[in-house]
Amino acid sequence: MPTKQIITEHENTMKSSIDHLHHELKGIRTGRASTGLVDNLRVDYYGSPTPLNQLATVSAPDATSIVIKPFDPAAIKDIVKALTTSDLNLPPNAEGKVVRLTVPPLSEDRRKQIVTQVKQIGEHSKVSIRNIRRDANKQLDDEQKAKLISEDDRDKGKRDIDELTKKYVSIIDDCIKAKSQEIMTE
Repeated sequence: MPTKQIITEHENTMKSSIDHLHHELKGIRTGRASTGLVDNLRVDYYGSPTPLNQLATVSAPDATSIVIKPFDPAAIKDIVKALTTSDLNLPPNAEGKVVRLTVPPLSEDRRKQIVTQVKQIGEHSKVSIRNIRRDANKQLDDEQKAKLISEDDRDKGKRDIDELTKKYVSIIDDCIKAKSQEIMTE
């Protein structure tokens, strides 16, 4: 396999890792209400776990509340049950044909705990990027041992992979810093 193809393949994997980080950070609670808080919630709807966004429209009309309006009003009980058993720690209020979640302001201690959690997620993402670098370097070594690429190509490929690793670790750092600032200032 040519060096460029190895690098491109592993760069795409790194991009996927960054996309996963963005998805995880979207679900982290800041001081204001966000529909991202309930994106990963699954509701036991007629015996099968169904994503909430397939059962209802979710909106954040203001900074302190999330409104969930089910397409089927009979699903309100199931949605309330799913919210109650989730790790959100936000009590749902069923009001007619909608479910409302009130997002209270965060205390300073809770903000610090959430920032710590965000930093841990960032570290996991960095480990993932480094593992991708390790796999790419191993693949380059294997290709060189099999005499499919030259030593110079292998060394250049390793330098390119290291540059990509630095680039994506820097992106992770920027994401974590921005999310931490958002949590501490909201």
